[in-house]
Amino acid sequence: MPAGFLARYLRYTDRMEVFGPDLGMPHTRAMGDGLFELRLKAGEGIARVFYCATVGRKIMILHQFIKKTDKTPPRELEPVRRRMKEVRNAHTQGT
Repeated sequence: MPAGFLARYLRYTDRMEVFGPDLGMPHTRAMGDGLFELRLKAGEGIARVFYCATVGRKIMILHQFIKKTDKTPPRELEPVRRRMKEVRNAHTQGT
């Protein structure tokens, strides 16, 4: 990940530790069903980091990519939804 994105990612994740997973627009966007999108903009372009929050205020990073088009391609969301199911299944089996 380029340095500009990494700096923004670290700054926003520090804020999420204090304020929770939903920082609100323009930093984060709730995408429904517990899925969130961290919206990173830097000199290198635009990147997205998808994550979900679990019980105990843990934030699980699911997927990240650098955007090249206006809309998020469906092929980028498929692994996110699959990984979110895996995280939730692992959490319910562990309790």
